[in-house]
Amino acid sequence: MTTVPVSPASPAPPATAAPAVVQPVGYWTWVAHQAVVRHLRGALAGIDLTQPQWWVLKDIAAEHAPRTRAELRNRLAAHLDAGPEEIGRAIDALTARAWLRTDEAGRVRATDAGRAATRRAVDVLKRVRAEIHAGVPEEDYATTLDVLRRMIRNLGGQAELYP
Repeated sequence: MTTVPVSPASPAPPATAAPAVVQPVGYWTWVAHQAVVRHLRGALAGIDLTQPQWWVLKDIAAEHAPRTRAELRNRLAAHLDAGPEEIGRAIDALTARAWLRTDEAGRVRATDAGRAATRRAVDVLKRVRAEIHAGVPEEDYATTLDVLRRMIRNLGGQAELYP
């Protein structure tokens, strides 16, 4: 009998693979979430940012009317995978780096250094998006998001990014 070793670089295919239509969406969305978040966080770590720090910088950069610390904590913790304490720590870390400052009215604003860091993060995340989307037509991506949002609504969840 001859055996063929399986190298770690080319794992053996599963003995039986269920058709995609009967595979559990919860499992695959969880695996996708884990892979995307791990890749994203690794890329942000390369420019010395955590994901919660990025959320804060992005929110501040997108707003014409700056938010207070409490408004930032409540807004970001409400729809992202972090509690208000984690958002508060991100604000503190960015303030200690002098990337954020609080004005006389208690509104958190980006400094020049914070705006420069935001631009660096945007560049990194454009690269990350291209890596994640490689080989995926935009139409397929849009359909996937539409299907996931429909499933979320079917279960009574919030299917909008910013409610």
